[in-house]
Amino acid sequence: MKREQRTALLMVIDAVGLTTLEYLLSKYPGKVRFPNLSRLGLGGIVRPEFRKRFGRASGDAYAARVVQVSATADSLVGHREMMGVIDHRTYDLFPDGFGRKYLDELERRIGRKTFFNRMAGGMEAIELNAAEHERTGRPIVYASKCDPLIQLAMNEAVIPVAEQHRIAEAAFSLGMEMGIPITRAIARPYVRNAQGELIRTSNRHDAVLPIGQRTLVDVLHDAAVWTVAVGKTSDLVNTSYHAKIKLHSEVYLDPALKLRFVHPKKKDTNPFSLQGTVNALQAARAVYRPRGTFVFTNLVDTDSVYGHTREIEGGLKSIQEIDRCLPLLERNMANGDLLMITADHGMLHREDYGYHNNEPLPFLAWRKGYGAGLGGLKTGLLPGLTDIGSVLAQYFGVRDEYRKIVKS
Repeated sequence: MKREQRTALLMVIDAVGLTTLEYLLSKYPGKVRFPNLSRLGLGGIVRPEFRKRFGRASGDAYAARVVQVSATADSLVGHREMMGVIDHRTYDLFPDGFGRKYLDELERRIGRKTFFNRMAGGMEAIELNAAEHERTGRPIVYASKCDPLIQLAMNEAVIPVAEQHRIAEAAFSLGMEMGIPITRAIARPYVRNAQGELIRTSNRHDAVLPIGQRTLVDVLHDAAVWTVAVGKTSDLVNTSYHAKIKLHSEVYLDPALKLRFVHPKKKDTNPFSLQGTVNALQAARAVYRPRGTFVFTNLVDTDSVYGHTREIEGGLKSIQEIDRCLPLLERNMANGDLLMITADHGMLHREDYGYHNNEPLPFLAWRKGYGAGLGGLKTGLLPGLTDIGSVLAQYFGVRDEYRKIVKS
């Protein structure tokens, strides 16, 4: 007997924890509209004083506050916990940059000198050092202000993208050899446009800390559930997927979907990830996948475009645009399909920068054609974000296998 061809979509709104959302609302007196997130129950899990900014819940979805179990507020850590990996390690930042011994050996391996070697925001590092980099061909090395990682910024016209990716891999491998506690090394390509403006491109590459254990993605993959990563999820939970979708050009945006950029200079990537998600949902129905499809999507703009830059209005507009697109995703789901929405961490707005923050996170779940009970799927069985994986594991019939990896 053929199994039902079911689909689950887990969508991560990057860096929008509940404390972060409440902060954004507290700083923005204007009207905001979240009709679809409200329908899914988001207004019921914020603090009481913010509930009037939301519409009424429909009553056919599940909504809860969850707090991650892992120690560090980080995109990599948060996404991995959703897939069953609890990480109690703490990762320190590098306020003084990286040691000379490490950089000397890195320079030897990549055949180029480096420079800068300070803690800085991404665009800040590029804007301060672009002229020197373009004159000398030396990669700009800098430490993240919020993540335990090394970043290397390079102009695509100076160092080809393929070489940039190799440089990132070398930086990460060396860090592991020397016991430097980084979770990633990132190549940050940029270009100068015709007006001389510096623009980071979509050709970034993350060399990532090995997971060290099986994840829910592996369990589903082995159970013949078609696994699809959209956006940067495959860089964070870096294991085997049947498909990875990363769109970068407007030519791939279907005009009929009316996806919109929020940023006036179109620095957003969410329209590409939303298009990729629609593509994955449509393929789940069109292609024979008897064990079903799992789509794992990250919407990063609320972190990279509006979070670290502490742009209140831009961040809220980005969330509102995600809200506007939810019915589009729901229309591409069949009865019985499962939608879950969460965040990987929050964003603490300080005077100098937006920093990742460990705070309560939303867990919204809706099953098309079912009520708040989600058709018998149980919530609250496992701690923190691992409970999201638990619901997915029940949905695809791999509950016991998932519980084993969470406890390993």
